[in-house]
Amino acid sequence: MQLTVLVENNTLIDRYFHGEPGLSFYLQHRGQTILFDTGYSDILLGNADKMGIDLGGIDTLVLSHGHNDHTRGLGSLLPRLAGRKPRLIAHPQVLERKTLDDGENCGITLSREVLEKHFSFSLSREPQWLAADLVFLGEIPRGNNFEAKKPIGHHALNGAEQPDFVSDDSALVYRAADGLVLITGCSHAGICNMIEYAKKVCGDERIVDIIGGFHLQKPDPAVLDATLDYLRAQNLRSAHACHCTDLASKIRLAQVVDVREVGVGLQLSY
Repeated sequence: MQLTVLVENNTLIDRYFHGEPGLSFYLQHRGQTILFDTGYSDILLGNADKMGIDLGGIDTLVLSHGHNDHTRGLGSLLPRLAGRKPRLIAHPQVLERKTLDDGENCGITLSREVLEKHFSFSLSREPQWLAADLVFLGEIPRGNNFEAKKPIGHHALNGAEQPDFVSDDSALVYRAADGLVLITGCSHAGICNMIEYAKKVCGDERIVDIIGGFHLQKPDPAVLDATLDYLRAQNLRSAHACHCTDLASKIRLAQVVDVREVGVGLQLSY
């Protein structure tokens, strides 16, 4: 499997791509092309063009969750599809209206009706296998006592406004020969919860790498300490912590795992 970073907060030096506080990865695997999230704006198109990547030809779009820093690039992507209807894989709540506490919309800006004209929907809370060794996890069980305990704004669920614990947050897992690679957007479900569910779904206790946001932005010290204790026991080969992972958290993470640099233009092969 090959993974290319199309959108991220940072860019790699001397590559001259555009960055923004959003996320988008491009995956190539067993003849499939998969776009994982779309970032916040249209910069994924310019970055992809410069890399020689044809986003109009993707087979599958996977949305990690419905926040606009992962989905707002959808509007610029649609014209590129030119009548094709790639599969859209996500949690069923990904399209629910999401607002911050001040009322600002922080969810997908396109309607279901518009998206159904451009994609073949495959929305499920259950794991969905894209290949024999690549799976979308669906809804992540919140099993530990320190992650995903605070809502982020509100969402409209079944016609009622409710605190949003981002139940739609999910990830991809690649089952490599030497262990699992977790590909995540923001890890609102909790990076440790996600690892545990990945192990269960894939039947493998070995974690090779994680790439994506760890949702560690000025975290509660007790939460960060518990996360570090958990990760220390996992014997990860590396961690590509990015996007919603602040510098202080990366420094702490580097005490227990080999934290690698991430930026637009990074290419990884597993």
